[in-house]
Amino acid sequence: MRKRFEIQLELGATPIEEIKIPVRSRDELPPVMRALKYIYTTPEIHREIFQVLEQHIKIFKMGCLGMSLWEILVLGVVRLTLDIDYDRLEHVANYDLLVRQFLGVDSYAREPKKYPLQTLKDNVGLLTEELLVEISHIVVKTGHKITCKKKDEALRLKVDTFPVQSNVHFPTDFSLLWDSARKSIKTILRLVEDTDIGGWRKGVYWIRHVKNAFIGASKMMGKGGKNKKSRFKTKVREYLNVVKELSQKIDATLPEIKQSVSVDDIVRIVYLLELEYYKEMLDKHTCLRAAHRQIDLVERRVLKEEKIPHSEKLFLIFEPYTEWIQKGKAGNKVDLGLNVLATTDQHGFCLYHHVCEHEQDVSLAVPTVEKTMSDYHRKLGSVSFDRGFWSRENHDRLKEMIPKVILPKKGKLNREEYDREHEKTFVALRHKHAAVESDINSLDHHGLERCPDKGLLHFKSYVALGILAYNLHRLGNVLMTPERKKLKTRPAVAGAVSSAFA
Repeated sequence: MRKRFEIQLELGATPIEEIKIPVRSRDELPPVMRALKYIYTTPEIHREIFQVLEQHIKIFKMGCLGMSLWEILVLGVVRLTLDIDYDRLEHVANYDLLVRQFLGVDSYAREPKKYPLQTLKDNVGLLTEELLVEISHIVVKTGHKITCKKKDEALRLKVDTFPVQSNVHFPTDFSLLWDSARKSIKTILRLVEDTDIGGWRKGVYWIRHVKNAFIGASKMMGKGGKNKKSRFKTKVREYLNVVKELSQKIDATLPEIKQSVSVDDIVRIVYLLELEYYKEMLDKHTCLRAAHRQIDLVERRVLKEEKIPHSEKLFLIFEPYTEWIQKGKAGNKVDLGLNVLATTDQHGFCLYHHVCEHEQDVSLAVPTVEKTMSDYHRKLGSVSFDRGFWSRENHDRLKEMIPKVILPKKGKLNREEYDREHEKTFVALRHKHAAVESDINSLDHHGLERCPDKGLLHFKSYVALGILAYNLHRLGNVLMTPERKKLKTRPAVAGAVSSAFA
């Protein structure tokens, strides 16, 4: 049975209204906890956020007691605030005193409540992208009520994109072929287990056989010496012959495996779908834009010495959405993941974000402003971009919606464009645009440098949770600023340790 929050607290548990948060701490957690405390103790915000949670997370009327909606939200935010994995989150949930106070747990009880690792994974995983975006909007609107001195104060937007890496290794066509082969063998061994299907008694041998051929080809690629090219091609042919033999063996067994899988056996159906996917990855280089034989790609690149077009490449079989991101930074750095667009305002809040799939910056400028205006219904005073968003159509469309558009042009400027970009207001707002880099750096510290979760849906949810943690951190700092000022102006009293808490 899932509830909003356990109103009847455990004996000895501290009510959230009475929790003292360290004001002088420079750690990331206290400001987020301060924002959560403000949300919980403000009835209208409290009601609005729990309505969103109830719409997206099922509340069971019967069954075993599950984690409350409040516990799920707190633990999800803590995970991204501290940029930790689930193993560390388990430790924090069970032993961090401040976090456990917010969870309504008495840590000094004889048998205090514990949060198992799998329970944390199952419940925090319920936070979807749509849910988190709605809560983030509520947090931003709350922050604007506090920070905006005038109700009709215009927002000054700053827009930029940054890469969030997938949890992948650096891909090569050799390693992709090896990943496809080993996963095909391991999955087929699970399917033929406890059946009469023969031919796979030496399944472990096949894994070792393919791996030895993969290592032999990989090592030869980095070696020197005479006739290196011919020796390298010989090793690659050996590797491809082993993989082709494996592919034929799987094709011979696959019809018999399909007949052995019953409609009611969900586990075996899942394994069969996995086998078909890995077998397809073994035979084909499948992605959203092209489908080509993986074996042929290795043959074309190494044996026929062809240059493979970038559109025909896949960077990981486990995360097929992964893109090759090269933004022209120093050192020619390459990121494997997806670009994320972030829109921040002059108060440091992230108003809107978007996970880009095969999208260029130039196609995002106008939709970003339109979406931000529809979500917040506030007047926009200016919006700033970098040169990657430039196009004549973007500039003309944005000029109709916003008074000041800071969109530097690529290439040579004519006289009119030169005058526009050297105007005093344009130059000042363009300099202020650099603050978005600081906001992006803060987002990186809130878990958005690398996503450890699997799958595109979980990737998007992870990014949305990082944005929410960032906005809560910003709201907490806004709330703690006057409290910190009071501590500075208050006269020093010997032994007044409690003054460090609020």
